[in-house]
Amino acid sequence: MQNWQIQEAKARFSELVRATEHGGPQAITWHGREVAVVVSRAEYERLTSAGESLVEFMRRSPLYGVEDIEFGRDASLPRDTPL
Repeated sequence: MQNWQIQEAKARFSELVRATEHGGPQAITWHGREVAVVVSRAEYERLTSAGESLVEFMRRSPLYGVEDIEFGRDASLPRDTPL
């Protein structure tokens, strides 16, 4: 990730945008401290998209539609715990 001082980023904004589009995220620094990151629209969409809903995820499960699923349980006695 390339670092840009804030005054340089303002002066060369078009170049910053092109670098973001072709070279990935770009960091903006202010007094030597990273304060912002510029990302492309495609990267932003990828990071913020909710993807599929939980219902869609569950419907893709191999267990979807199975009515009687048996889960085995441990038959051992519980452990003693001091109260």
